[in-house]
Amino acid sequence: QVQLVESGGGLVQAGGSLRLSCAASGRTFSSYAMGWFRQAPGKEREFVDAINWSDGSTYYLASRKGRFTISRDNAKNTVYLQMNSLTPADTAVYYCAASRTLTRVPTEYIYWGQGTQVTVSS
Repeated sequence: QVQLVESGGGLVQAGGSLRLSCAASGRTFSSYAMGWFRQAPGKEREFVDAINWSDGSTYYLASRKGRFTISRDNAKNTVYLQMNSLTPADTAVYYCAASRTLTRVPTEYIYWGQGTQVTVSS
């Protein structure tokens, strides 16, 4: 049974940092890409970052470059999202997901975690 379990969310003040983790289990993910998405109340799910397990290549949004960094630890089957200089606009539930391709399209992702709440106070 495939499981993606996010952790590391919480309450942080504006300007602070958080590192989210996504532990993957239940199958071999070496041929997959792992993505992070977020969804704020009343808004659509939004792509954040993605990374290929195999070679570490990434797909990120230029608007978030320098603030958010995705990485993976193959030995631990874990993907991370380092978030710096957080603002209240980053408040959302953050999800990790697995896809066969490195993409920003949510419908291309096959497996999803349950999400972790990130709240940034002003």
